[in-house]
Amino acid sequence: MDKSKRTFLKSKRSFRKRLPPIQSGDRIDYKNMSLISRFISEQGKILSRRVNRLTLKQQRLITIAIKQARILSLLPFLNNEKQFERTESPTRTPSLRARKR
Repeated sequence: MDKSKRTFLKSKRSFRKRLPPIQSGDRIDYKNMSLISRFISEQGKILSRRVNRLTLKQQRLITIAIKQARILSLLPFLNNEKQFERTESPTRTPSLRARKR
C-alpha cells in the first residue's frame, strides 16, 4: 500500500496532556475538604481510581481520608436527598376500630 493511498487512515493528532487531579503541593488529609469532595459522587460514594485518574497510592490515601472524615462527621456516609424530603401524608380514612365503637 502506497503512502499516497493512506490518506483515509487516522491522522496524527496532538493531544493535550491532562493535569493530574492532585498536585504535588496538595496534602491528602481528612481536614482538606475541598480536595476530598472532588473524589466523592453525588450519592456520597467514593469514585473509582479510573474515574479519578489517580495513582494507586493516591487513591488509598484519599480513601483513608474520606473514611476518617466520615467517622468524624465531617462528611455524611450517605448523601441521600430522599431521606430528608418530607412527603405529604395521604388523607387517612377512619379506622375500623373507630367505626365499631
